[in-house]
Amino acid sequence: MPSFSRRRNIGVAGATGAAVLQRSGLTAIAVLLLLFGSCSSRDVKLRTDAVSDRAAIPALSTDSVTTLVSDSGITRYRVTATKWLVYDKAEPPYWEFPEGIYLERFDEQLVVNSQLEADYAHYNQESHEWHLKGNVHSVNENGEIFDTPELYWNQDEEKIFSDSSIVITREKTIIRGVGFRSNQSMTLYTITNPTGIIPIEDADSTKNL
Repeated sequence: MPSFSRRRNIGVAGATGAAVLQRSGLTAIAVLLLLFGSCSSRDVKLRTDAVSDRAAIPALSTDSVTTLVSDSGITRYRVTATKWLVYDKAEPPYWEFPEGIYLERFDEQLVVNSQLEADYAHYNQESHEWHLKGNVHSVNENGEIFDTPELYWNQDEEKIFSDSSIVITREKTIIRGVGFRSNQSMTLYTITNPTGIIPIEDADSTKNL
């Protein structure tokens, strides 16, 4: 799992509670036994629901955060998000970025060489897979631009893929298609079902019509 260096304040929400049961005399004990005998199944259900609900409650909620992500001890990425939620009790545990994410990738000299952003992001901590949705926009180190409504990124396999529509804007052409497979840096890629290649000059003239 990647390690992190938090640059902004991170708030951790938690709550604890305690109940005190007061008893006096044989009458109170008799009442308690009656109550436990008639409501024990309901109490068990309530306790079970409370435990299961922990998976739906984020253990950590952070607003306006910028985080450095390391891989094998080397700083590789900078993540910026309006809201970052961590669900460490879920199965599997995951992170959620419900208000969007902006990610920058560093080269060996810590110079930003590519960017990736989306309206929503989900990260599976066990499979190390990202799921990005909504106006997914990326620029690779060669300046090529990728636009798609949905994208998956498996860090362990170092692969990026999508079954959605894809538009790739290169220096002289715009490539359209459905389905996309790429290496992690998005420099070696294939479109599963190409639907058209448009020269930039033709694309510009079409916009002016």
